[in-house]
Amino acid sequence: MGRKEKFVYNIQTLTYEKVVVPFKTRILQAFGFFSVVLVTSFALLALLYTIFPSPREKELMREIEQMEHKYSQMGGQLDLMSKVLQNIQERDANVHRAVFGMDPIDEDIWNAGIGGHEAHPELSAFKYGQRNIREVVEKVDQLSRQMALQSKSLDTIQRLAENQKNMLASLPSIKPVREDKLQKSIGTLSGFGYRIHPVYKIKKFHAGLDFPARVGTAIQASGDGVVVETGWHQGYGNCVKISHGYGYETLYGHMNRIYVRQGEHVKKGTKIGEVGDTGLSTAPHLHYEVHYKGNPINPINFCMDSLTPQEYQAMVNGAETANQSLD
Repeated sequence: MGRKEKFVYNIQTLTYEKVVVPFKTRILQAFGFFSVVLVTSFALLALLYTIFPSPREKELMREIEQMEHKYSQMGGQLDLMSKVLQNIQERDANVHRAVFGMDPIDEDIWNAGIGGHEAHPELSAFKYGQRNIREVVEKVDQLSRQMALQSKSLDTIQRLAENQKNMLASLPSIKPVREDKLQKSIGTLSGFGYRIHPVYKIKKFHAGLDFPARVGTAIQASGDGVVVETGWHQGYGNCVKISHGYGYETLYGHMNRIYVRQGEHVKKGTKIGEVGDTGLSTAPHLHYEVHYKGNPINPINFCMDSLTPQEYQAMVNGAETANQSLD
């Protein structure tokens, strides 16, 4: 069946005449028709995809939901890690205050964010999951920064602990002559302060503590240090000086024999010589001095080893008695 033809009635000729549509008009009509069909099709497809997503879109939507759930879980885990780190930081602060006398990490610095600018501008490319991703990334940033602060703090504690350990080993803290080797009771030692000089018979400042003992009795270093002087010293006879660092020095006088040399490193308890009666001395004994920053201080405060509090107090009382020194 052929294409239908169209006729119109001509009232002038009183006849039906065939309608002839120009080719250009037919082209325009066809283009308009196809345009309407095309637009309508796209509109229908868009409506269909909105209401009924494609399998690919469904898969992507499921993946986004799973990612959001995963990011939520990660956020919870980061919160837990942050609490653990906060607990470590609090214990660190207590150690700083109680043991080393240092100020803890400033709370404002610890809790501060990055701020000042957009830290992660690349996240703006995420249209849907940006909020979840940003929350996790910001928590990771803060946790990383706090871990760096805590790491530096622990490094400081380690250095302080090592320094404290070295300091405790170096400070003069034991008697230079063993108590069981002394000829007199600890409570009758000639102590620090003004005493009657045994030779000049006048009151003279006695800068140390005298330990009466037999000639040849071992003398030990009262702390770790470096020997800075050995040999004959006017008044003290054979003498040894040890620098312990931290401002402390000790002096050992009237020695019979010296077993160390200048520049030698010694440990606490090392035998450095023997008790003697050299120099300006009236009986075998060890004259022991402790200096802090160049000034003599009472050695009695550094002879607490193997003594009960009661015995230590008795020794202090005896050493404070204004008696005659041995040098």
